[in-house]
Amino acid sequence: MLTLAGSVLSGTGLCHAEDEHPLTAAIRHAKTSLEKATAMPGYEVTFSKKEVVGRTLISQQVRMKVRHEPFSVYMYFENPHEGREVLYVDGMNNGNLLAHETGIAGLIGTLELAPTGNQAMAENRYPITKAGIANMVRAVIEQWEGESMYGETEVKYYKDAKVGEYTCRVIESTHPQPRRQFRFHRTRLWIDNASGLPIRVQQAGFPAATGAEPPIVEDYTFSKIRNDVRLTDRDFDAKNPRYRF
Repeated sequence: MLTLAGSVLSGTGLCHAEDEHPLTAAIRHAKTSLEKATAMPGYEVTFSKKEVVGRTLISQQVRMKVRHEPFSVYMYFENPHEGREVLYVDGMNNGNLLAHETGIAGLIGTLELAPTGNQAMAENRYPITKAGIANMVRAVIEQWEGESMYGETEVKYYKDAKVGEYTCRVIESTHPQPRRQFRFHRTRLWIDNASGLPIRVQQAGFPAATGAEPPIVEDYTFSKIRNDVRLTDRDFDAKNPRYRF
């Protein structure tokens, strides 16, 4: 039995053929979950994140609407900055995102910001163009594909991990030693058993000393996923009367 971020996981083992790199099977599983994610034309979801930006740990919870074609994201911040809204539509607004703050900052009105500019990235490790479930698992696949060119990788599989209302299987990759080619010491991907969707990714850095706990660098969770909604242009229009842009 293994306790993982408050969830008890059971079932271990290296599930790959003898002549395969340990990450090969993990990549196959991740690509299958990516297919499930991209099959959704759009969805509404609650997104929770904890990530280190610079030297600061940023924690946020956001309600999101995501559409894949054209790629579109609407965010309503619940905690902190309750009421903050961010909107991005690929090919619109000169390639920029629109943001509206609350309180005194909201008096400035709607801001048009470059997705990778300093202001937009002040509380984020990744730009809004990389938001959403599909982009999250794509990043893991790209990471694992790069890492599969090297050795020093252990992969384990766990079952029956609980993430809120979801029961998941977890794929965990670990690198024992810091190497230039490895960004993280440990990567964990949670895949919902019922839907096959990837719903959580956690990345840990290398421990500062032998026996020390690896520091969490990124932890992203998608919950309350609704893929039975029909999202239209109005959901990603700053003129929507429900929004405050």
